[in-house]
Amino acid sequence: MAHGTGAGDFASLRAEFALPESFPPQALAEADDVAGDLVPCPGVREDATDLPLVTVDPPGAKDLDQAMALTRRGRGFRVDYAIADLGAFVAPDGALDTEARRRGQTLYLPDGNVGLHPAIVAEHAASLLPGVVRPAVLWTLDLDADGEPVDVAVRRAWVRSVEQLDYDTVAESLRRGTPHPSVEALPDVGRRRRERAAGRGAVEPQIPESRVQAEPDGGWALVRRPQHDVEEWNAEISLLTGMVAAQMMIDARVGVLRTVPEAGDEAVEWLRRSAHALGVPWPESASVAEVLAGLDPVDPASLALHAGTVRLLRGAGYTAFDGRVPESIGHAGIGSPYAHVTAPIRRLVDRFTAEVCLAISADAPVPEWVRCTLPDLPRLMGASDERASRVERACLDQVGAWILAERVGTTFEGVVLRSGGSAAEVFVEDPPVLTRCADVTVPEGSTITVRLTEVDVANRRVRFEQAEC
Repeated sequence: MAHGTGAGDFASLRAEFALPESFPPQALAEADDVAGDLVPCPGVREDATDLPLVTVDPPGAKDLDQAMALTRRGRGFRVDYAIADLGAFVAPDGALDTEARRRGQTLYLPDGNVGLHPAIVAEHAASLLPGVVRPAVLWTLDLDADGEPVDVAVRRAWVRSVEQLDYDTVAESLRRGTPHPSVEALPDVGRRRRERAAGRGAVEPQIPESRVQAEPDGGWALVRRPQHDVEEWNAEISLLTGMVAAQMMIDARVGVLRTVPEAGDEAVEWLRRSAHALGVPWPESASVAEVLAGLDPVDPASLALHAGTVRLLRGAGYTAFDGRVPESIGHAGIGSPYAHVTAPIRRLVDRFTAEVCLAISADAPVPEWVRCTLPDLPRLMGASDERASRVERACLDQVGAWILAERVGTTFEGVVLRSGGSAAEVFVEDPPVLTRCADVTVPEGSTITVRLTEVDVANRRVRFEQAEC
């Protein structure tokens, strides 16, 4: 795997973005109070502790939002999907609620997270850890043979995960033919849902991603984030739940959707011209989703087309409504209305959408404290999304600068993703760095040799130029 190593810490970055070092005393005290209060009581919640739920997350994860148990039902499937119930821990307008609204979401930095909630809640009391009883919002989704939902139920329950799995161990068990029974059907459900995505018109750019990895010597490495089938199948369960939740809220005319407007004809025609210039076939009747689904993203020309597709997904945001459904309710990246409901430990809006869906399912009024907050959620989440994106980009840039600091003058191989203006966007293969490159004279989709001309570690900036042939 391509990588490079560098040393340093992220203290200056944390200071630059004014990231909080701890929680206010009132929030910590409230977290301590609620963390040990929950005792399963008959009648308060459904007892679903007999479900053999498992979690599937990256190795070492502690803030476990979701647990699943998949079973076959004739030609179809049943998905039992438990989501951590933060409503059991966070009192409306309390100190934890106030601080969570200020933060918006958990920020993930290489040297430690900046949590949405204190660790005693996020990594212990609310987390769906194996072998312990936890409060959850339990979704049961019955799917037909094509993976489409035919019946949905959601309610509060007590659950107990039986095992904590990660992507690699699930992949290996599937390869050996010895998966945990609760994920044995995951490949079949995941593949069916993936097949349905193109039919929905989902626009899903496959762009190379880098991540920071800790090294044994205390340094940091940039590595290419692998494309993992198990991770994609796992994500499909979350996406399915979010689509079902969105439709529930649309039918009830109250809730919050994650929205991305459809691209206009001009943007699609621009992408079609790009495909022609790159030599990528685009049949006259094919949609963007169908063209992308047929590409190998490793191919340089296909990679460049995927990068250009990002232009079709502008204007992402959150849309709150109460009483009247807005005109624009779709998510172009998913090809369907969609809502965030499956990560309440890590994301603020999910706690509120869970309450909306629970009320709808029970044919009860949406709590007034939820309705009062709905109009504020797009602003709060928009600001936190922007902050999270900037912090993630800064971490990648910082590690890239550390790694490349002693390599000025060295040449590297890369792929031109987008060109135009004074510089092109180039993905350097090793170490995996997405950068701007001056004086590029070759078209998009070309492999290229670039020379590193400058590294500014303090400002997290590197500069490349096209190397002479």
